[in-house]
Amino acid sequence: MDIMLFHSVHGLDAAVEAAAERLRTAGHQVWTPDLFDGRTAGTADEGMALRDEIGKDELLKRAVLAAAPYSERGLVYMGLDFGASVAQTLALGDERARGLLLLHGTSDIAESASVDDLPVQLHVAEPDPFETDDWLSAWYLQMRRAGADVEVYRYRGAGHLYTDAESQDWDAEAAEQTWRVALSFLDSL
Repeated sequence: MDIMLFHSVHGLDAAVEAAAERLRTAGHQVWTPDLFDGRTAGTADEGMALRDEIGKDELLKRAVLAAAPYSERGLVYMGLDFGASVAQTLALGDERARGLLLLHGTSDIAESASVDDLPVQLHVAEPDPFETDDWLSAWYLQMRRAGADVEVYRYRGAGHLYTDAESQDWDAEAAEQTWRVALSFLDSL
């Protein structure tokens, strides 16, 4: 599978590289565009400030330019945290998208969004301060209304970035379960 993996608000760091390596080891082709141009953030607050400094439009432009050379292959869009919102936006706008794999995040969905049974899988902590129960319920219904085939996996007691071994949110058991399910999802596409 050809996967476009977008990084979290921490930037293109060791956690993203570890995720990409795990995917490559499973036989997938993975691209990890650096939307922050080499800058990384030590905290979520620093990362959100960096994201805001660059701006949503510029970040989306960078993401589109990174994916464009490969989109004809039928990409699976994947994102971690902030990168999940980028991946979701691109997948909903790419009629050739083969799937959408989201870890730790979602995004708003345009009312005009429409896909043809796009396979979508979301993995998120429960509770998650950025992905509340009410938000996730509304998100799920909007994705279904847009035509996506959605699966949601929640990990009780895990922290927001629980798959990041360098994060205080790290949860080895939840991370392993996430990867087992996510790799099976990718194999099914």
